[in-house]
Amino acid sequence: MLEATLVNTPRNVLAIGCHPDDIEIGCGGTILSLTRSHPDLVITWVVLAASGLRAEEAHTSASGFLAEASSTDIRLHEFRDGFLPYEGAAAKDVFESLKSVEPDLVLTHTRFDLHQDHRFACELTWNTFRDHLILEYEIPKYDGDLGAPNVFVSLEEALVDEKVRLLHAHYASQSHKHWFDEELFRGLLRLRGMESATRYAEAFTCRKLSLLTG
Repeated sequence: MLEATLVNTPRNVLAIGCHPDDIEIGCGGTILSLTRSHPDLVITWVVLAASGLRAEEAHTSASGFLAEASSTDIRLHEFRDGFLPYEGAAAKDVFESLKSVEPDLVLTHTRFDLHQDHRFACELTWNTFRDHLILEYEIPKYDGDLGAPNVFVSLEEALVDEKVRLLHAHYASQSHKHWFDEELFRGLLRLRGMESATRYAEAFTCRKLSLLTG
């Protein structure tokens, strides 16, 4: 198990999510923590399948989570939900355009995710960023595909409260869904906190990590 406090985290972060609320659920607490501890943080926030009301929610939510970031770039695309792998060429073009961001840290979906959009986004992330630190976040859902992550970011309870508050404030369209509730969000954070010997944590999978010894 690798425990990460992100004390010396790079300042240029790229967060990729297939759908509105993916980034917030998967790594919203980590992003909130980074914006507090690194006032010069630059974040590029990309949502691939956002249109209509969901796009409006995605933009206002991103703005809320990034309120204390030094510089932000929110990019919303309109790929069809559930069809991302079948629009591969256009999706690949979007990822190629992200090379100009030159991120130090990339946050993306995990390859173990059973949602086809999520898996494909992860694949494109690794195809595009060959020399970067990539952390793959998890999304709880009906499929029951949560894995065994190896990176944990501890979160203060105040940040957990803020994450949950922002999710409910900006995603009214999801409030009727049985999985979109405070108990689920806090429950997963508490489980990962227990696994990393703390109270609350977000968890990631890191496939490759380069260490500098001097």
